[in-house]
Amino acid sequence: MRVVFVPSTLALLPEYASIDDPIADLRKAVVEAVDWLVEDGPAAFGKATPASFRIGEHLLGTRITSSTDERLLIVANGSATRTEKAPGHFDERAAAFDEMIGAALREGDPAALGRIDESLAAELWAPDAGLFRSVAHRVGSVESAVVDYDDAPYGVQYWVVRWQCAS
Repeated sequence: MRVVFVPSTLALLPEYASIDDPIADLRKAVVEAVDWLVEDGPAAFGKATPASFRIGEHLLGTRITSSTDERLLIVANGSATRTEKAPGHFDERAAAFDEMIGAALREGDPAALGRIDESLAAELWAPDAGLFRSVAHRVGSVESAVVDYDDAPYGVQYWVVRWQCAS
């Protein structure tokens, strides 16, 4: 099974594109990870917020399937409270929250993702955090984890991560 995690930023959608792409590195990482995900067939994606649904639908296009145990796209990001200028303004708990998720993604630890506090996630403006948790129940052991992107532009934590899981 393959799992790819991408952020739920609307900036990935064509209608939000601009002449000067402020997220070029992120966009490149997302496209490469999604291409890896679907190279052998269509993928399913977890649906949480309307934004994550739109992004997942856009990224997969005609490569969407309603269910698969082989390929899964998770569209979610960390907190949006990393700095004063972040959408949710600064919250001192954001860095630790994001580090816990980041460590679980880097280490391929679905059980750790299953322990995300969704109440805290809501307070930190991470409405899709439940999708991270859902992975804990869908995958077995993770054989490899590749981090393609890990940054918090605009005070919002984004990851692009690929997991190759045991079948």
